[in-house]
Amino acid sequence: MLALSLGAAWLLLAPLSLWLLVRGRAVERAGALVTLLLLEGGTVAMGRLTPHVMPDHTVVAHDVPPVRAACQERAPTPRSAKLGRSLVLTWPAGRHECDTAEVAMRAKGRRLLLWLHTERTAAGGPPRTMQTRVRQPGAPQTLFTLPVHVKGHTAAVTVPLPLPRMPGRVPVDGRSGHRIPLAATSAAPA
Repeated sequence: MLALSLGAAWLLLAPLSLWLLVRGRAVERAGALVTLLLLEGGTVAMGRLTPHVMPDHTVVAHDVPPVRAACQERAPTPRSAKLGRSLVLTWPAGRHECDTAEVAMRAKGRRLLLWLHTERTAAGGPPRTMQTRVRQPGAPQTLFTLPVHVKGHTAAVTVPLPLPRMPGRVPVDGRSGHRIPLAATSAAPA
């Protein structure tokens, strides 16, 4: 209650005292100065007399999970592709790479057209999904939402190849129409 009274006194008396210091006569100026000194003295005394209560517990930095920076959705250009039972696409990782990538795939002759788009995930993580869409008659497009793996400065996504597998497929970036270079394999020389 004392703190509330002191706060109200500051709100009412401080502006009046300052006005009297500027516009008042000598006696009024002296009274205003004494009032301000008493208010300041009361505040200092209240701060020393009031015990500082320590909180029941302290929050340590490791108690709070670290907040991950938001990723920037983008459409990266694949740097390399590795064909096998699945297709592994790699690209230079961004500073805050997204957790998932959406990969659209369409077969056109021997060419395997690929569109890559990274995206942020909803809470709980994405399941691996596969959808087949038909945009043009006779040209189905398969759409995957897959997790992105980052190692060093390289991001990668592993795309399962739908059956039937056809040998001799050439991965091509669907946006630019350029071939995606095949990743070098580390085979021992014969």
